[in-house]
Amino acid sequence: MNLRTKYLGLDLAHPLLPGSGPLAADLDSVRRLEDAGAPCIILNSLFEEQLVMEQRASFAALEEPADSSAEALSYLPQPDDYKLGPDSYLEHIRKIKEATKLPVIASVNGITPDGWREYPKLIADAGADALEVNLYTVSSDPWESAADVETRLIEAVTSVRKSVSIPISVKLSQSFTSLPHFARQLEGAGANGAVLFNRFYQPDIDIEELQTTPTLRLSDAGGLNIRLRWIAILYGRSNLELSLSGCIHTPGDVIKGLMAGATTVQCVSTLLRNGPMQLKRLIDGVSTWMADHDYTSVDELRGAMSHRNCPDPEAFERGNYAMILSSWRA
Repeated sequence: MNLRTKYLGLDLAHPLLPGSGPLAADLDSVRRLEDAGAPCIILNSLFEEQLVMEQRASFAALEEPADSSAEALSYLPQPDDYKLGPDSYLEHIRKIKEATKLPVIASVNGITPDGWREYPKLIADAGADALEVNLYTVSSDPWESAADVETRLIEAVTSVRKSVSIPISVKLSQSFTSLPHFARQLEGAGANGAVLFNRFYQPDIDIEELQTTPTLRLSDAGGLNIRLRWIAILYGRSNLELSLSGCIHTPGDVIKGLMAGATTVQCVSTLLRNGPMQLKRLIDGVSTWMADHDYTSVDELRGAMSHRNCPDPEAFERGNYAMILSSWRA
């Protein structure tokens, strides 16, 4: 059974990756992921706000009231709560490269071209094999148009591309009016791949204390379908390598992602619930399913149920919405 996959210039033993999460921030957990068969490590994002704070030698940016910031910085952790600061982040990359044989995909979360432009190069110099640019942003300015937001994000990706030669993948949210068009813009800016999708951790409201509180809920299967839809629509429409991220819990979920057109599939929540060895159980399940259905490689699976290849492409479009609504019976 040939499960080998190439992603962001990396020759990987299989397409199931442990996504960006808490396990990657601890060296012992990284070793356990390696033992479970992880083909690479994807680190948590280093936030632009952390880098700006370090440059200013001050934490004032996180101490301002939430409504004074268009990006609602109060939703981010306080300075002491960041698992890895800028310097320790670079050192963590070096330690992983020294302690394991795994390639490292680092991650930066930035939304402007300024304030953090030198860090992608420092990350590459520290030994990262590829870089994930996480475009998590909350646009709360009523005077900033969707086109303005997209232009700002493309400028950020362009800035990263100019600073490093390692492959870049861009982690996206679902909030784009025309995702295929934006994907083409990303390719033009020099991105090699796209990750669909970022999971937004929404703040809750404490009605007694009258304050917002951060909430963390692990994923379930409910968010998988929207990822499958957009992977299937984007497949073959650009040269971007597509990685499905989130809501992966069973071998069948991995199979669906590959059939939609994903080059790789990332999981986090199921590893947090079941431990790093869940990664091996999932990939073993994929191998078993492929053997039972006479597939000999993941290349045979990839894109078989994409928008351009599936028997019913309308299922990914507007027609499916009407059909589902009309199918309900009390």
